[in-house]
Amino acid sequence: MTNVTGAAPAGDQIRVMIVDDSAVVRGLVSRWLEEEHDFAVVATHRHGRLAAQDMTHSRPDVVILDIEMPEMDGLTALPLLLKAKPDTVVLVASTLSQRGAETSLRALALGAADYVPKPDPTGRLATSADFRRELVEKVRHLGQRVRARSAAGQRLPLEASAPKPAAPVAAAPAPQSRPHASRGVEKLRPYSSVPARVLCIGSSTGGPQALMQFLQGAGPALARLPILIVQHMPPTFTTILAQHLGRAAKREAAEGVDGEPLVAGRIYVAPGGRHMLVEKVGDKPVIRLSDAPPVHFCRPAVDPMFESVAHVFGAATLGVILTGMGSDGARGALAIAEAGGSVIAQNEATSVVWGMPGAALAAGACAAVLPIEEIGPKVSQLIVGGKA
Repeated sequence: MTNVTGAAPAGDQIRVMIVDDSAVVRGLVSRWLEEEHDFAVVATHRHGRLAAQDMTHSRPDVVILDIEMPEMDGLTALPLLLKAKPDTVVLVASTLSQRGAETSLRALALGAADYVPKPDPTGRLATSADFRRELVEKVRHLGQRVRARSAAGQRLPLEASAPKPAAPVAAAPAPQSRPHASRGVEKLRPYSSVPARVLCIGSSTGGPQALMQFLQGAGPALARLPILIVQHMPPTFTTILAQHLGRAAKREAAEGVDGEPLVAGRIYVAPGGRHMLVEKVGDKPVIRLSDAPPVHFCRPAVDPMFESVAHVFGAATLGVILTGMGSDGARGALAIAEAGGSVIAQNEATSVVWGMPGAALAAGACAAVLPIEEIGPKVSQLIVGGKA
């Protein structure tokens, strides 16, 4: 059954449409959002066709979209929703399964801004505090982003689009205050004078799309060092993500295995549900997996990985922090910088959510803040040339 709310929401509320074939899920998620002061559920629909037909009337800022639905599923509906209202962001809800992971990554490639893993069966969803917290946080951050962009007359960028040709990247000058796209002037550090021997990357909301574009932009230079990635994702999802990243980078990629030595040219993805660290055994750096408590509600988290890499590789560490909610990675980025390494952050204009890169910049950890299309070529230059 379809429900379109009649009352107009307050102008500063985030407008949300819920599309799910389960009436229980629609009701439950509606209640969660309506208990918050900053959301207005403007419509609920049981399949994608009804949602697509209602987009211009309900004008949602955020659509929470189920994937498996009768009549029109989420993947079919997704491009229709974005065509009807291009400034809407779509948050895909999918099950914690291999099929759900594959479908979520396909949805991101089609233009979804992010995904949220949905507990299964429905009974567990009602009692899942983690799912509720993640859903509400993502809708809030994505919705705020849409409204800010709308006020500025801009459209939220989607890194799912094909990578743009990289613009020439100017060499970074000595440490000084340089203008940044949306924060005026920020203090940046000098790049390390030591050639990079490891590349570590942290990302969250919008990360899979940004990672694909970054790895393609970095190109053959990645063969020269090991690449470690923490993307906030649950188990199974990280397995599938590693496969997709390997294809995008044309490199060997898999989840990290405890005790596995680091090999140049290989991509190691932190497995969902475990922190991934690096430690030295003898004279060889190896992967260590940890079941330590979540950091910033996340496991894997970026901070522990960045800190461990900085401890082992020191000034030879090159870190990249991409789009994502929250502040995970800022403390670790500062550890890299204080060890003499270099950190590059994605800029606000090309981030789906600028929480993590912005926090790293605010911490004073960054040597550069660049658009996503420039980060890969810049990293390639640093690896091959050794100097900024």
